[in-house]
Amino acid sequence: MKVSCFQENLAKGLSIVGRAVSSRSTLPVLGNILLEAKDNQLRLAATNLEIGVNCWIGARVDDEGAVTVPARLLAEFVNSLPAERIDLELSVRTQTLHLQCARYEANIKGIDAAEFPIIPTVDNGEGPEETAVVLEGSTIALETGGLRKMIDQVIFAAATDESRPTLTGVEVSFKGDRLAMAATDGYRLSVRSVELDQPFAEDLTVIVPARSLGELGRVIADADDEKPVQVTVTQARNQILFRVWGKGTETRGAFHQVDVVSQLIDARYPDYRAIVPKNHTTRTVVPTDSLLKAVKVAQLFARDNANIVRLGIQPGNGDGPGTLQLAAVSTEMGDNVNQLDAMVEGDDLEITFNARYLIDVLSQISEPQVVIETTQSNRPGTIRPVGMGTEEFLHVVMPMHPPR
Repeated sequence: MKVSCFQENLAKGLSIVGRAVSSRSTLPVLGNILLEAKDNQLRLAATNLEIGVNCWIGARVDDEGAVTVPARLLAEFVNSLPAERIDLELSVRTQTLHLQCARYEANIKGIDAAEFPIIPTVDNGEGPEETAVVLEGSTIALETGGLRKMIDQVIFAAATDESRPTLTGVEVSFKGDRLAMAATDGYRLSVRSVELDQPFAEDLTVIVPARSLGELGRVIADADDEKPVQVTVTQARNQILFRVWGKGTETRGAFHQVDVVSQLIDARYPDYRAIVPKNHTTRTVVPTDSLLKAVKVAQLFARDNANIVRLGIQPGNGDGPGTLQLAAVSTEMGDNVNQLDAMVEGDDLEITFNARYLIDVLSQISEPQVVIETTQSNRPGTIRPVGMGTEEFLHVVMPMHPPR
């Protein structure tokens, strides 16, 4: 193998695939990144057997070949190099990769590429790779920017506790011409739904690990917004594949194409619709930015008291606006009270929420106003952007019961 590429492109590719590298595997090769030079592209690949990432970057290939090298060492070395051309050459006999950039040189010992697990791909119309497992299943193209926003508004609500593996995933359902995502950790629920340009081939519901969608979201941030993300679901192999197109040779530090392949969680997602409040007695509308700032200030005191922030909702008298008061108490540090003008319909109410949960959802809402709908101090409250219906975006938060 003999190949040359720009340092910025290689560093970008390594940052994309590096997050899929296994850190606790008994197989040494899973701690490595695969480099494969072919067809004037350099493919980088990493997997922990649950998620696999392929990334293609532009390169000049003088001699085709492949090798795997330690991920951490390679990434740290490449990131330390100047923004110039990097030449890579493999000694097949010793499986040693020689790297040269400007006046820097290194030899990194690797493992034969034949020992690296095969990461599935899909046929892109040019014929499958000879060594690839080609996924066959239902495929749909999704708008890039919309998919990223949808992921961001859902995955933060998924559980991180591995003792509840089902809740560490996001329910993704295709029904007719709608795509819906839902995530819950038992204390909050986030549901997002959009209309598809074209209906999916069949009604389908799968559970995708939240971590996999998180990695996809990071990749999409640097993708070409003009090209849609290709999604392929194969139930036979219990996998889902996302193909993202990059900006190619337009700029340095860009990729050509990325495939994110993930195992699906084989389980039944809990019926979250049962906890969604069907009605409300108090409806509060406030500016999103003002509420987010007030909650962040309250959390400075709430973080020493289980993140408890008390919301006091008071309707207006006569022509005056209503008020939303946020209070937080720290036994050792002090207390804080913030007050906002709000449009309040219904009864006055006091309810306590986890400040961090409020910050998480408000940070993902770009609309200027949000509506908070509540019933009782011990019943869940709902939060959604003004102008979006409950069928489009809905966030449900369970109240906290502060110590008396």
